[in-house]
Amino acid sequence: MIVTAIHEGERLDSFIASVQADLSRSRAQKLIAEGFVKLNGSLARVSSRVKEGDHVSLTVPDPEPLEIRPENIALDVVYEDSDIIVVNKPAGMVVHPGAGNYCGTLVNALVSRCPDLSGIGGVARPGIVHRLDKQTSGLIAVAKNDAAHNSLARQLKDRSMSRKYVAVVKGWPRRNEGVVESNIGRHKTHRKKMAVLKEGGKKAVTLYKVAQRFDSASLLEISLMTGRTHQIRVHMLSINCPVIGDPVYGGKDATFGMPRQALHAWRLSLVLPVSGSRLELKAPAPEDMKALIARLGGDPGPYL
Repeated sequence: MIVTAIHEGERLDSFIASVQADLSRSRAQKLIAEGFVKLNGSLARVSSRVKEGDHVSLTVPDPEPLEIRPENIALDVVYEDSDIIVVNKPAGMVVHPGAGNYCGTLVNALVSRCPDLSGIGGVARPGIVHRLDKQTSGLIAVAKNDAAHNSLARQLKDRSMSRKYVAVVKGWPRRNEGVVESNIGRHKTHRKKMAVLKEGGKKAVTLYKVAQRFDSASLLEISLMTGRTHQIRVHMLSINCPVIGDPVYGGKDATFGMPRQALHAWRLSLVLPVSGSRLELKAPAPEDMKALIARLGGDPGPYL
């Protein structure tokens, strides 16, 4: 592909998505990161920008066959109807199959219970509209059909679906309430990590409120305005209040005995796709987080 003047200065992923109708920008980003794209004969970077006359070569690998096997795994179902199912996911469970996690995931359990989940998310992610990290517990909504999937995706985009988390972080934020707004993207050197970026990435907005203060930590109620990978964990680190127990962004010191990140998807509010009525749900904080709050001298009562 030869870059024309109309695409001068565009990011490479945007250029590929605009000239290859069957590829999304996120898919283009993944192909670039995995070394399937060359710019003027050299391996390209996701942050590369193109100029008129540049030559872009692209190889799209054949998709790897993936069979999602139903597994009879017990689920904590908080709500279910003919269109959606909302689950209180435990910490330690991966949401969907991927490299190194082909079984034991939430999707494996869901396809056993609901064989006809929405296919919009792809073979590996049936019904999945939003995700939680492996070690983050709490509420996740899943679509049973395409119409419900489209409805939930639209609610995420226009923010009529709200998600509130409870987190225990090191230190104290400077303000009792605040907004963290930045662009988040892949770390420039540690590709498995995300980071706040001055250039590139995607806009991310996180709201927080200090609910309880301890000697060297705080309990926060956090709302997401966007849904970027590791958003809360990265944003809390950016204000010098990393999530306690987070092995990637929190450091090894002062984990207060917490074996995983102290982050729980506590409340979920959405509009039911068919009836149009609003559904308000909450999932009590799990035992490890309640114990952590108590050890710090706090009151876990509001999150039971």
